[in-house]
Amino acid sequence: MGTTGIAALLALAAALMIGIGDVLEQRSAQQVTDKPVGTFALFRRLLRDRRWWAGSLVAAAGFGLQAAALGLGSVVLVQALSVTSLLFALIISATVNHRRITRWQGIWAVLLVAAVTVVVTVGNPQAGTPRGSLQTWTIVAAVMGPGLILCVIGARKFSGSVSALLLGLMSGSLWGLFSVLTKGVVDQLGHGILPLLRTPELYVWAVLGIAATAWEQSAFRAGPLTASLPAVTVAEPIVGSVLGVTVLGETLNTTAVGMVALGVSVAVMIAATVALAHSQAAGTAAADESPRPTTAPG
Repeated sequence: MGTTGIAALLALAAALMIGIGDVLEQRSAQQVTDKPVGTFALFRRLLRDRRWWAGSLVAAAGFGLQAAALGLGSVVLVQALSVTSLLFALIISATVNHRRITRWQGIWAVLLVAAVTVVVTVGNPQAGTPRGSLQTWTIVAAVMGPGLILCVIGARKFSGSVSALLLGLMSGSLWGLFSVLTKGVVDQLGHGILPLLRTPELYVWAVLGIAATAWEQSAFRAGPLTASLPAVTVAEPIVGSVLGVTVLGETLNTTAVGMVALGVSVAVMIAATVALAHSQAAGTAAADESPRPTTAPG
């Protein structure tokens, strides 16, 4: 098995761990408080919640596996496989809440697997450079910065589903940036600790990880999960893959016919991701709102 195959296996293992962590974190973010709180105030409350810590530790293990995958394969490959975390989260959530997976969920799951398979096999993503130039990152900041600022402003101005959607887009975009920077951090780690500590990406990467986590939990709390979860889940692979191509110079090794198949597969992947994220969020919200059994006084 080549390095690409190992990277794919690591990415799938990461998706499993992240899926488990997501299920725990989503429920914690919705139950930790009934009062409206800001992003970082909510984050401080979550730091005192055991279930959130359990989910975060499992997800952190997943991110470690994802980092290992990024060290061996392209960002496009890893991001394409990362959406399978939805499938794992769907199965885990249905098992925990004693719910059946519906026929439509099964159909969307099959379509998602098929679309990811086409992207990975037909697209055959090829890795580029592990780090982008300062000039390229300056352009990325100029393009993405205003959009992210507008998401934060809009989330403060609106409430409910709109706020959750905008915060979800914010968090997902930051996670996409995080994954691209992870590749550079892993590459520098291979050269030793001192070169790593002299790498500017390390410190931006650390700040992005904290910010993405805080805004993700705020998105889960701001409104229904059916608005926030699809936004987070779709934004991350799209932003990560686009930056992998534009910043790191990654390529898709395929023919003209293959590019058409890839275009269709990406569209199917996005539709399936939104549908599954929406259904998972609806199931989680229903489980959280279900009445708890009470014990009669003795």
